[in-house]
Amino acid sequence: MKKIFILIYFITFYKSVSAQTFTLASKDLGGQFTNEFVAGNFGCNGKNLSPELHWSNPPAGTKSYAVTMYDPDAPTGSGFWHWVVINIPSATLQLSQGAGNADLKRLPAGSQHGQNDTGAQGYQGPCPDGVTPHRYLITVYALNTETLPAPSNATAALAGFLLNKASIAKASLIVYCKK
Repeated sequence: MKKIFILIYFITFYKSVSAQTFTLASKDLGGQFTNEFVAGNFGCNGKNLSPELHWSNPPAGTKSYAVTMYDPDAPTGSGFWHWVVINIPSATLQLSQGAGNADLKRLPAGSQHGQNDTGAQGYQGPCPDGVTPHRYLITVYALNTETLPAPSNATAALAGFLLNKASIAKASLIVYCKK
């Protein structure tokens, strides 16, 4: 009887813990970028629209969020940052399609674009070189501060440093793209 009680306890505990996992998902992205979300420059002819992203089960103590998109396979020696958004309010659990496009003004109030590795603010869609698919790591960070102390022209490297200092949890998607 004692073994059954212990088994039931662990099953219940496991389900309650696993139900609380901080997760990131997208209605727009499967395992591969479609042309709608691919860059419209650097030799690619996509629409350069940022994808919809939504997250759930943020940890207790979350005061804001940040979102990044990074290509570790870019032939730069240090990867390539495609998108940085900081200071997303804690009540926000989604970025709508096009939120990364600065001209569409779809970011939640108070949120701020950081610089991507082209030097521009906002979303830069993928446009990998060659025929080998690149991995794109899209991450949402739950932060312990309402605002990061970053200037309006913060580089991805500076934003990443500040994010890692303030992060209490993160959730990621890996999406692939090839020419």
